[in-house]
Amino acid sequence: MQVFYELNKNQDLSLCLGFFDGVHQGHKVVLRNAVNLAKQNGISSAVVTFKDHPLCYLQNRKPQYILPISERLELLAAQGIDYAYVLDFDENIADALAADYLKDFIVENLKPKFITTGFNHYFGANKQGDASFLMANQQTYGYKFFEVPPITFNNTLISSSKIRQMIKDGFVDKIPNLLGTYFYVKGRVVTGQRIGRTISFPTANLKYPSDVVPVSKGVYAAVVSFDGNTYRAIVNYGKKPTIATNLTSTLEAHLLDFSDNIYDKDIKVSFVKKLRDEKKFESLPDLKSQIVRDEQAAISYFDNNKLMKL
Repeated sequence: MQVFYELNKNQDLSLCLGFFDGVHQGHKVVLRNAVNLAKQNGISSAVVTFKDHPLCYLQNRKPQYILPISERLELLAAQGIDYAYVLDFDENIADALAADYLKDFIVENLKPKFITTGFNHYFGANKQGDASFLMANQQTYGYKFFEVPPITFNNTLISSSKIRQMIKDGFVDKIPNLLGTYFYVKGRVVTGQRIGRTISFPTANLKYPSDVVPVSKGVYAAVVSFDGNTYRAIVNYGKKPTIATNLTSTLEAHLLDFSDNIYDKDIKVSFVKKLRDEKKFESLPDLKSQIVRDEQAAISYFDNNKLMKL
């Protein structure tokens, strides 16, 4: 997939529009429709999206995504998209009326043969552009529009906002049904306080990505991946109230089946099941006893539940 950071003359495309945070199961229906139309008609497919969510500009919000932009682009490519236009949502786009955005940004540059969006995609100042607007302008600009209806699982609408809330609430075991995979973060292992080693539970520490939705504080059964291998783990995310006095939350992973040094390695931590909330213990021995119970709970969960293929 070729990535552009500004629009160019690249016409006769099967286009899909959206932010696609997480590239969840509903997004994949939109993307597959665009890709299939491109293949059926011998043309290329493309996504027009934004580096940061429009609300970051409109409401001065700090970005908090399911996936950082690098991961989002990898998943878009995996769906078979040929081109990704990753634009800055700036004053020019924010102030453009829907009619002007469609005519001057989309049609003028990309002249799409097809446009696919989800049912709740909006664009243009004051959200003037929607599925009905795109449908009404088909003949004017020579494209055919496809609206993907709501995609649900067990009567739950699959949406990025729903998944983000589930991450915040710690319901990570429910997320794969909506996202298509476990919620995960990636990072490089850094040196921690080494306190885990003193109680026989060494951990791999990594900085939680600042632009990713923070998972609910607590202890999780997780899967850690690196160097082409996966390992069962218990993961703690929080402020380590028993041993720390700072206010910064950290992510620590204790691998159940691995004990070698992995400092400076890039790892992927997939959250499988929340085991308990964060808790302050009276002493390190009390903490160690709880970690033993956490480890047993994680092993029991892994032994009795089939994991998704990573």
